[in-house]
Amino acid sequence: MARSPDHPIPSPDLSGPIVIGVISDTHGLLRPEAVEALHGSDAIIHAGDVGDPSILPDLERIAPVTAVRGNIDTSAWGRKLPETNVLEIAGVSLYVLHNVQELDIDPAAAQFTAVIFGHSHKPLVEWRKGVLFFNPGSAGPRRFSLPISMGRLTVTDGKLKPELIQLK
Repeated sequence: MARSPDHPIPSPDLSGPIVIGVISDTHGLLRPEAVEALHGSDAIIHAGDVGDPSILPDLERIAPVTAVRGNIDTSAWGRKLPETNVLEIAGVSLYVLHNVQELDIDPAAAQFTAVIFGHSHKPLVEWRKGVLFFNPGSAGPRRFSLPISMGRLTVTDGKLKPELIQLK
């Protein structure tokens, strides 16, 4: 299910770009268009508020998954997810948590390449002190007038290229 530093994602073939699908705030809804957009990913990050335990195995059928617990993941299965996670892949170091307001480290000082988060349902691509802050937005049920979206990170030669993907 969810990877941790003790169970790292297997190293993919590093001869080409590495694609990391990033999804958050599914709230129990895994949209077919999100599944389609995740195909071809070498790894998937779920930044919390999974909402239904069947979503993670469904994502695992596409690629290895690293997931964190969101504020709605309060049942027994959800409490097994870590609050934060670290993913090292293809020369980049990613720090994953659900709510960026709970970030309790200096990611630049800790030499993270990116901070991946969700919670606000608002997509964000922002560089701060050389660190990418990336929120893929919400891929679950529509809330207010916010877009339904997810993201993709492409790693080439140790450099990250972020992309937001509008689903509807």
